[in-house]
Amino acid sequence: MTGVVVVSAGLSVPSSTRLLADQLGTAVERAVSARGAAVEVEHVELRPLAHSLADSMLSGFASGDLAAAIAKVARADALVAVTPVFAAPCSGLFKTFFDVLEQGVLDGRPVLVAATAGTARHSLVLDHALRPLFAYLHAVVVPTGVFAASEDFAGSDGALTKRIERAAAELAALLPGGAETAGAERGPRRDLVEDRFAAPVDFEQLLREAGGDSIR
Repeated sequence: MTGVVVVSAGLSVPSSTRLLADQLGTAVERAVSARGAAVEVEHVELRPLAHSLADSMLSGFASGDLAAAIAKVARADALVAVTPVFAAPCSGLFKTFFDVLEQGVLDGRPVLVAATAGTARHSLVLDHALRPLFAYLHAVVVPTGVFAASEDFAGSDGALTKRIERAAAELAALLPGGAETAGAERGPRRDLVEDRFAAPVDFEQLLREAGGDSIR
């Protein structure tokens, strides 16, 4: 069973952040199922955990519902992370949750990043804030991030849906059932690097070749 956890940090009820998180979770479930794998998508809503997160930052310990949420993330095969954007790159609630995770929890974990905001002016948050955050946590961020401004939810051109479906497909390709294909594509490049260093060229020979006196 492939496990996917969707973390959303919306502050209101209802929340456009949770709405986007639900759409992404459904799309990921479809994409993974289409590859023939069984999948379970779970949601972690950070709003009810706000006080526990503050306590955890001060004490260094997580308990109760927060500990359960962290355990879900630790067990997951992949993560969908969705934050609202206000004045800062991502919400403090969102950042705090990932601050309290133990080091190494997200190592090598596929992550789909997404954000919501009132206007499209905040769209660069995906590349300027979320990708660096998860790169620091050693996660593998899928190429397509999903940003949704308020007007995107009412759009009739289907652009938001297309981005969601594309990002979900990319995440699914990194999960069991898609890993073989990805590994096959990376394999030749990895072998090439290994072969080049298996029989290194003598430094003196490199100098002679650089001077035009190559040995054949």
